[in-house]
Amino acid sequence: MWRLLLGFTAFAALASAGTLYLPAYPAAVLVFDEAQAQIVDRIPLETGTPMSIRLSPDHKKIYVTTIDHNGIEVIDVATRKVINHFVLNTPTKQYRFYTGTPDPAGKLYYAVTKEITEFPEHYEVAKPKYTVVDLEQQKIVKTVDITKEEEPQNQGDYGVGALEVSPDGKLLYQFGEKITILQASDFKVLDHIDLARPDAPGMENVHFGGDLDLINSPGEHTALFVSADPIVHNHVFGLARFDLSTKQMDFNPIGPAPAGMAGIEVTPDKKWAYTVVSNGIHGNKRCEFWAIDLTSDKITQKAEVPCRTRFTLGISTDGKKLYIYGAGFDIEVYDAATLKYEKTWDLNNDVTYAGIVVIP
Repeated sequence: MWRLLLGFTAFAALASAGTLYLPAYPAAVLVFDEAQAQIVDRIPLETGTPMSIRLSPDHKKIYVTTIDHNGIEVIDVATRKVINHFVLNTPTKQYRFYTGTPDPAGKLYYAVTKEITEFPEHYEVAKPKYTVVDLEQQKIVKTVDITKEEEPQNQGDYGVGALEVSPDGKLLYQFGEKITILQASDFKVLDHIDLARPDAPGMENVHFGGDLDLINSPGEHTALFVSADPIVHNHVFGLARFDLSTKQMDFNPIGPAPAGMAGIEVTPDKKWAYTVVSNGIHGNKRCEFWAIDLTSDKITQKAEVPCRTRFTLGISTDGKKLYIYGAGFDIEVYDAATLKYEKTWDLNNDVTYAGIVVIP
């Protein structure tokens, strides 16, 4: 399963407001207009409850996976209509998605899946495999065993590294404790980029997190990373940008890595980033907003924020508002400049923990 991370007041507000797409129970994607602060449309899903949501590289389509019968649905952004949908489960087989990405042409969907086969008296659960789903034929057309070397970053759930396809569709990248470069046609491992020895001196390892869809340039993968030095193993975090064509990586450490981070969001001009960090557990847990100046890679402001059991951070299309949401019925709105609470939007619908896609 991939996690996917969020990217999103008179006349100026209306000009810059965007649209949020929220996966919701029991089987729909809600369309929420930022300017009106209300749900303006509801896109029904044919295959069940949404589990993950992904924006296409050209921002024209939204890919949704569903959990009931392990389905895929493709939404056309212009019309807000489902233009393709199907399920992978059969009467004797179930499939579980762990991560996935469409190819640039929108014809194939590359994923890591686990197959569960039902027998009269028992179930057999196979190891995760690289998988190709043909979106036109609406079925799995290829599965490939994952080599022993690649198993550590394909353990299921949050242990599966994110996938990206090169602009020409020939290469597949998996981002985990290292970057694995695979041949898209057969998943043959062509190379590794050893993040144990990146260009920045003294870094022991780098781990890539979720993709920041909306700030990516074409052919670029931008993600949160955590690295550690080889002597005292002090962990720091920052943003990394990886060029899918040239295989070049550019990153700058920002600060000490906290115990937990609820994603990181970047303003449209790429000058500011925000995250919510947490330290401690249970009664001792404390959560804070961190504002980061990306021109100097420094944390410039902090503010305490109430901790929620599960939550995700989002940002408005114009970068002026921060959103906190998570498996629930509302979105809390904060001012990005002051990090102060402003209001709560009541959705009157339970959204899943799959993520939010924002279309400017």
